[in-house]
Amino acid sequence: MRQERNNIFAGIDWILVFLYLFLVGFGWLNIYAATRTEEDVALLSFSTKYGKQLIFICFTLPLIIFILFFNSKFYERFSGILYLLSLLSLLGLFLFGKTINGATSWYDFGGIGLQPSEFVKAFTALAIAKLLSDRLYNFKLIKNQIKAFIIIFTPSVFIILQPDAGSALIYLAFFFVLNREGLTLNYILLGAITILVFILTIYFGPKPILTILIVLLTFYLIVILRKAGIRFLRFNWFKILCAFLVFGLFVIGTDYVYKNVLPAHQKDRFDILLGIKTDNTGIGYNSYQSEFTISSGGFNGKGFLKGDLTQGDFVPEQHTDYIFSIVGEEWGFLGSSCVIILFMLLLFRIIYLAETHNNKFGRVYGYGVASILFFHMIVNIGMVIGLLPTVGIPLPFFSYGGSSLWGFTILLFIFIRLDAHKNYDW
Repeated sequence: MRQERNNIFAGIDWILVFLYLFLVGFGWLNIYAATRTEEDVALLSFSTKYGKQLIFICFTLPLIIFILFFNSKFYERFSGILYLLSLLSLLGLFLFGKTINGATSWYDFGGIGLQPSEFVKAFTALAIAKLLSDRLYNFKLIKNQIKAFIIIFTPSVFIILQPDAGSALIYLAFFFVLNREGLTLNYILLGAITILVFILTIYFGPKPILTILIVLLTFYLIVILRKAGIRFLRFNWFKILCAFLVFGLFVIGTDYVYKNVLPAHQKDRFDILLGIKTDNTGIGYNSYQSEFTISSGGFNGKGFLKGDLTQGDFVPEQHTDYIFSIVGEEWGFLGSSCVIILFMLLLFRIIYLAETHNNKFGRVYGYGVASILFFHMIVNIGMVIGLLPTVGIPLPFFSYGGSSLWGFTILLFIFIRLDAHKNYDW
């Protein structure tokens, strides 16, 4: 047993490792297809995007070995310190960060940029796992739920201030983790209703939605009155009236923020997504070209390096946020489906292994990993095919960027290390 503990590869789930390597490798092929030119020759070169990404991939090997070098108890014991250090890395951006495309989200190290928000997700997952696995922690208490919310939303607030709303949105994924550990579905239901009311208010305007709310309240009152008596007197009218009042104020506030506070380009994206207006040459150009590129691939695709729209660079940022459009054109519906299936296999494998953990810390962290990867996949692919607005969220293991690749690698391989040691009594 001691010899096994000294072997950093002992107990590793090689299925997860294989899925990781395949996704990273296939992702690089699509980055190569999106960025190569006839003049490019060298693969390992900082002069090309695919060359840089290949170097980033090579650096994941020492990163993985470094992660596996520590035993699982290290990550549990120092999760709070790692979380605080990650928050400091976000705060440091306001003093030493580099502004790119209007967002101060990067550190510049001699031409190599690092985006700390890509790494904070893993350490937030560790902090949540540490909190929820505490024996004295009772998640049913409101004050303890607030503690979890503070851990989750503190980094997201720092990220919004950069401003980078897309990266901040990812922290909503932790609600899946909280729900697994006992958080009532009412929170998720309330969030879903809030989003629905938000969308309906934008599309129809505040007056029709307020009218519907008044009609619903009136109908509800009629139903209650028909059951008059003791039950009627005991009914909690205060909560009902407060709920309708809050939603009414939310509708009015949404309309005001949408018309007077929201930046013009974000407002335009919602208008295009909801079909309020069409703009295939301006703000909606990226989404239009992405959808057209994917649809042009048909069932089997045009073949590797044979996508004329990809090779013609018709989709801006095709090697980063819109990389799935390359998969659609060159590999078709069949290849796109295989990529989604591989992602789902990865997620199901993580959840399956998480459920086998006797240690609650490992289980909670596993669900955190699965939730973050799932949220990234759904939002990115939904954005690329036009179901969601453009928010700038990378596709895990596919999108170009060292920070993104290393952040997801850290996130996944910490779980692989925890899983490898789940049967050890340290």
